[in-house]
Amino acid sequence: MENTSSIIPSVQIFQMTIYIPTFIFGLLFNLLALWMIFFRIRKWTEATTYVTTLIMFDSLLLLTLPFKMRAYKMGTEWNLGSTFCIFLESLYFINMYGSILISVCICMDRYIAIQYPFHSVNLRSPKRAALVCCLVCIIVCGVPSGFLYQMKATNKGTQCFYGFSIEMWMNVPLIVIPEVVFVCSAIMITFCTAHITFTLKKKTNLDPATPLGNKSMKILLANLFSFLFSFAPFHLSLLLYFLVQNGILPNDTNGPLRVFLQLSLCLANINCCLDSLCYYFVFKDSLRS
Repeated sequence: MENTSSIIPSVQIFQMTIYIPTFIFGLLFNLLALWMIFFRIRKWTEATTYVTTLIMFDSLLLLTLPFKMRAYKMGTEWNLGSTFCIFLESLYFINMYGSILISVCICMDRYIAIQYPFHSVNLRSPKRAALVCCLVCIIVCGVPSGFLYQMKATNKGTQCFYGFSIEMWMNVPLIVIPEVVFVCSAIMITFCTAHITFTLKKKTNLDPATPLGNKSMKILLANLFSFLFSFAPFHLSLLLYFLVQNGILPNDTNGPLRVFLQLSLCLANINCCLDSLCYYFVFKDSLRS
């Protein structure tokens, strides 16, 4: 990721095409989901605790998108201040990985409830879910702070969301930690989804008259697809770009990989919209039933 002047015009158009509807519809669906939770759901459960936290992470990330779009249009200069820039970058990445970790918590909570229904009475509660969410917030806010300070130092205040230095890309933990978080999260979500889907399919075969199993399986698979579609390309591009910057991959791939990184980061933001849309319909169906 270099300065904004190096962005291909067609890439800028793609970014705006993705970011504008993502921001508008993301906020709309997040507000609808929150309205459903606070004004229509009468019983506060583990699921509502996790989903509310997820929506808060997604909403805070969405609020950074107008500034990302502004940064893309401003050429090489960022005139809103270095401190405000690092605040926006912090908010963006903190909420991205907060969303990833809460998605894992939601999937694991479903897994425990369905695979171990008798033990889940002791393992699951709204209070425990709230504690887990607080722990996730502490982790995602605390771990990146040192890295983000370095990003501010190397950015020199003239660019935002771009222009990270070679020294930053050579900081191995800065790349390894996000990659490990994503890979472990993807494995856990895939594992839990596969087991839950298998269990629900068995129950549906025993009682084909009930549509609950089929509907739940579709929701689970949609969540898994949304997670992988949104985050896998970005983390792959991040790893490949890191390898190029450190001379492990040929340098002539630098340009195409930079474009891949920029486009995949756009796709990662779509998850904010897909999450809220999915859980809005989940709560709506639960109220009808």
